[in-house]
Amino acid sequence: MFGTQSKRDLALELQAQFPILRPSIHARRAHLTVKFQDLYGFTVEGNVDDVNVLNEVREKVRQQGRVWWALEASKGANWYLQPQVSSITEGIVLKPSLKFSALANAITLKKLIRKGIPPVLRPKVWFSLSGAAKKKSTVPESYYNDLTKAVEGKVTPATRQIDHDLPRTFPGHPWLDTPEGHAALRGVLVGYSFRDSDVGYCQGLNYVAALLLLVMKTEEDAFWMLAVLLENVLVNDCYTNNLSGCHVEQRVFKDLLAKKCPRYLRIKLFYLFIFEKNFIFFSYMLKPGFILLKWEKQKCRIAAHLEALEFDVSLVATEWFLCLFSKSLPSEV
Repeated sequence: MFGTQSKRDLALELQAQFPILRPSIHARRAHLTVKFQDLYGFTVEGNVDDVNVLNEVREKVRQQGRVWWALEASKGANWYLQPQVSSITEGIVLKPSLKFSALANAITLKKLIRKGIPPVLRPKVWFSLSGAAKKKSTVPESYYNDLTKAVEGKVTPATRQIDHDLPRTFPGHPWLDTPEGHAALRGVLVGYSFRDSDVGYCQGLNYVAALLLLVMKTEEDAFWMLAVLLENVLVNDCYTNNLSGCHVEQRVFKDLLAKKCPRYLRIKLFYLFIFEKNFIFFSYMLKPGFILLKWEKQKCRIAAHLEALEFDVSLVATEWFLCLFSKSLPSEV
């Protein structure tokens, strides 16, 4: 019929009446997935903004590294490994004869550590200041080798569980998920299970030991780092059968969450929608035809919010403490 538009022309005309909505650059970046390996071989996957955050962290670490190298040039190599400096960081009472320079070094070192240790220096700094070097010095030099030989071939409930968990520890990692990586991780875990029969082996230690292996580079150093963590640094009985130490950490964390966590501001927007002479209230919505009615500011604590949801924080925090955040935070952090 004359004057009748075709479906194609009608569609084009209707399309011209509406603006073409293209996703913003931020929306496109949010959906762009980037995948790469970090410093310790873990695969990191995220959007562009996630990568930018990691790059910012890396840049801060590089800047901090330049500070460490400058201090090495002025104070001498391995100045942070001096006995006087280590004793201060461990909380030992200072002797009157301690020189002011050593005290200044200790204060400087404390500030540096809080800002981050360069990856290259982490093995030496961790091993010395954690107390692992001191613990190792109290036994014969061949202690670890003798221990691994003595327990070779022995089968216990702990060794069976360790063998079961090895392939499940960071699967897909280019070194940990190989026969060589499994052997090194097994050596550390089995050795410590015989060193401390009260702990033996607890699930979660496999992730801690695996990360220590990646940082410390050698099996024996990772073993002594694990020993000093469980025997001197962490709360007692964190990894025993009843996990009583872990329960203590959970309670402390819950109390700190209630007392120390900063308040956040939650802003509720109420909109008025007029439809068939009825007034309907909506929250957190904004559409054409809505009129801003009022702002309501409410201050509430995260702890109170979780309590209102009847959410037990231990459901997620238990893994944080048992694995020492090795599964939760980027390994470079």
